Amino acid sequence: MAQTKFSTENNPKPVSSKKAGIIAAIIFVVVIVLVVVINSFTIVNEGFIGVKYTFGKITQDNLSPGLNMCIPFVEEIRQVDIREQVYSTTEDAYTSDTQNVEELRLKLNYYYDTSMLSDIIRTVGIENVESKLLVQNVSKISKNEIGKIKAEDLVQSRADVQQKIQDALTDALAPSGIIVAAFAIENLSFDSAFEESIQGKVIAEQDALKMENKTKEKEEEAKQRVIAAQAEADSTKLAADAQAYAIEVVQEQLANSPSYIDYLKITNWDGKLPQIIGDGVNPFVNLDGSASTAGSGTPNNTGNTSTAGN
Repeated sequence: MAQTKFSTENNPKPVSSKKAGIIAAIIFVVVIVLVVVINSFTIVNEGFIGVKYTFGKITQDNLSPGLNMCIPFVEEIRQVDIREQVYSTTEDAYTSDTQNVEELRLKLNYYYDTSMLSDIIRTVGIENVESKLLVQNVSKISKNEIGKIKAEDLVQSRADVQQKIQDALTDALAPSGIIVAAFAIENLSFDSAFEESIQGKVIAEQDALKMENKTKEKEEEAKQRVIAAQAEADSTKLAADAQAYAIEVVQEQLANSPSYIDYLKITNWDGKLPQIIGDGVNPFVNLDGSASTAGSGTPNNTGNTSTAGN
């Protein structure tokens, strides 16, 4: 009976434990290297600034946007939003005449002074700026300024009050590294009775202004009539003076030369002969308007003949 023999020469040899350990070590080193490389770079986004910490201590606070390098597990980079921030609140306040301003809505626009960023982080903390700095200052300063003015004046000069509050907030927050960009009083609400009285007063003032404008208009019209009458009187006086002067000149000429009257007749004659000539007893009437002479007529009863111009 034949015997079958099996050969093990082509079977794979088992991997030794030493070789497996080497492979595992290589994989571990690669992972560590990848972790180190990944943690060696931090991206700072636009609108933010990077703050570098070394074992928890701030060592740099002005890292620009983009890719920034740090030592893994030793250094850490955190981003701080340096864009303009908005803080809004609603308060109740009283004016100097004890009018209650209800639902006083206030809005503050601000941003961080980057040159003092480290101080802000150390003393207040970026996450605590609103609760520790803004809440108390905005409320206190706004109420103080509103309490210095009457309710009616507050309604009419809101912009001036806003500017005063903004200036006060700027002075109060600047030492802490907070720069005030803008401040606004977005809403003013009083009780209905006061608002009605304010509205009535405004309407009364507008009516008074209309009447004043009408009075001024009437006064101006009267002035214009006086000016026109004076101008007409002056014109009449000038015409009378001119006429009197002309009469005076004529009289002076007649006194110096009696024949001056004949000269005036000639210069003022329109070139037309009289339609009726003769004396008062037997006048001669020229019916066709043609030139006639007294010699062509019949002598009158008195024997007198008249010519044109007598």
